[in-house]
This record gives sequence, C-alpha cells and structure tokens, in this order.
Amino acid sequence: MTFKASLFFLIILLTASAFAQVPKDSELFEALKKNDSLLFDAGFNNCEISAFEHLIGEDLEFYHDQGGLTTNKEDFLNNVRNNICSSPDKKPIRKLDAESLEVFPLYSNGKLYGAIQKGRHDFFIKEPGKELYQTSSALFTHVWLLEDEKWTLKRVLSYDHQ
Repeated sequence: MTFKASLFFLIILLTASAFAQVPKDSELFEALKKNDSLLFDAGFNNCEISAFEHLIGEDLEFYHDQGGLTTNKEDFLNNVRNNICSSPDKKPIRKLDAESLEVFPLYSNGKLYGAIQKGRHDFFIKEPGKELYQTSSALFTHVWLLEDEKWTLKRVLSYDHQ
C-alpha cells in the first residue's frame, strides 16, 4: 500500500472514531442518561415538572409525529401539565429501552459543545386497579447543548410511534 493510501485510511479511521458513540460508562453518557431520567422518570412519569424544567431551552423545538410541533419552553411545559399530567386515573408512563440509548458528542474546534442522544422507549397507561398496559413504542432523538457548563435540551424528535 502506498503512503498516500495508508494516510487516507488512517484519516478515515480517526475521523470515524471522532464521531462515534461514547462508551456507556463515560461521563457524557451518564450525564445525559441522568437528564433523560429527570425528563421522563421524574417529569413524564411522576409529573415533577420542577425536576426537569431547568433543562429545557427557551427556544426548544419539539417535533412529534403525532402531536405536531412545539416551538418554545412555555408551550412544552404546558403540554406536559395539560396532557401527560392531567389525568391521574389514566396516567401515561414512559419506560426507556436502556440498551437502545446512544450518545454522540458534538465538537467545534475540538471543544465539546453538545451531544445527540437517541434511543427507543415504550409507553404505557396506568389506571387504578388495572395492570400497566402498553400503548406504543417510539424512537427519539434529543439535541443537547452545553451552555455555561450546563446541559440544555434544544431539539427533540419523537417519531415512529407504533
């Protein structure tokens, strides 16, 4: 193999690894997994909105394949209050497929500025006196930005609900 060909393959390998998923035991993966838990375990499942509202960007864009587009923090929080958390007798519950969770770092000039978090989750309904029953599964992609050393959720894609 020529020097140029070797150099080309080395550059390809280094570039590919720079954009690879981070290890599941990395600090970045764990930080965003914790944020997922605040959003969904505390917020979505237990309606503790104060546990996650500091994570939501003022200019959040939430794209949902069934519920449409939400373009700011206030509307997003109101949707959680008025839809997800409005009926304790028929409460939606979200469970993450932990094995599906992936995190990909975003760099600018070698400095971490954000991350893409994606995975699959299952949705259930909890009703008094009944077993939890599944209603759907879906994929999600979150874009997190690191602002003033804090993670802020800026973009959400929630899709492929089945």
